[in-house]
Amino acid sequence: MSSATVVIGNFDGVHPGHREVLAEARRRRPDLPLVVVTFWPHPVSVLRPEVGPMLLTSLEARIELLTAAGADRVEVIEFTREFAAWSPSDFVEKVLVPLQPAVVVVGENFRFGHRAAGTVATLRELAAGRFDVDALTLVRFGDEETCSTRIREALAVGDVVHAAEHLGRPFCFRGVVAHGDRRGRTLGYPTANLPVPPALACPADGVYAGWVTRRDGLDAHGEALPSGTRAERWPAAISVGTNPTFDGVARRVESYVLDRDDLELYDAPISVEFVARIRGQVRFTDIDELIDTMADDVARCRELLGTAPA
Repeated sequence: MSSATVVIGNFDGVHPGHREVLAEARRRRPDLPLVVVTFWPHPVSVLRPEVGPMLLTSLEARIELLTAAGADRVEVIEFTREFAAWSPSDFVEKVLVPLQPAVVVVGENFRFGHRAAGTVATLRELAAGRFDVDALTLVRFGDEETCSTRIREALAVGDVVHAAEHLGRPFCFRGVVAHGDRRGRTLGYPTANLPVPPALACPADGVYAGWVTRRDGLDAHGEALPSGTRAERWPAAISVGTNPTFDGVARRVESYVLDRDDLELYDAPISVEFVARIRGQVRFTDIDELIDTMADDVARCRELLGTAPA
């Protein structure tokens, strides 16, 4: 007996195209639970690791975004070389049939099975008499199809505005605040530092205006927020890179929350939203010049974010 509407995809970034697939699936059968099937790690990272894409979100964030987009349940399929060798028929019998779908909804470019041999037409043939298959056209922004690849390309050149247009929201980088060298505090601009894992996408090195949010239900000083209170969203100047002025090596996202030197964020999970790029990364030979430039960066952030000095 059919018991679910099933949607399938990588869903990296959960952009508007992905969200539209979920919304349309819900519209088709609002009476059934919506089950999302996604894959981890990225198939290309398994089959061709040398060209595997940097991911737009962690698996945890992907599940959260899919749930927010309407998924009642998210089924994560571990993508291995053994799984990649399954035939299209194997995929249907071992992955889809146990979910008891009434309808399976995919994007029009959906491919599955060994060497991506299965197409939407293949899926319809294998589904005949058991469940329906709906294929949706891709969402476009302007004259471009929205896809995770375009978002990665925009981030790679620091164009966070274009990335946001394709994501339908500002690009958000998440992590746990690491203990650093406290150099920013000495310079008058204390920062919350997030390491950049090599597998996750991040905007190109440079300085950005954006927002920082603590994600553990605590306030700026580590105290529990009152029940029902939303976390504060703080305006910030954000630096991405290795800090070449001080011969840094590790790539980090360093966020200075404007006019705040009282935040207790070490070891706290935060999210950093990127709104606009101010400039590229520069190696300074004079500390006074660095401090003057940072003051200009903060002033530009105020202008872009519409915030006034405290």
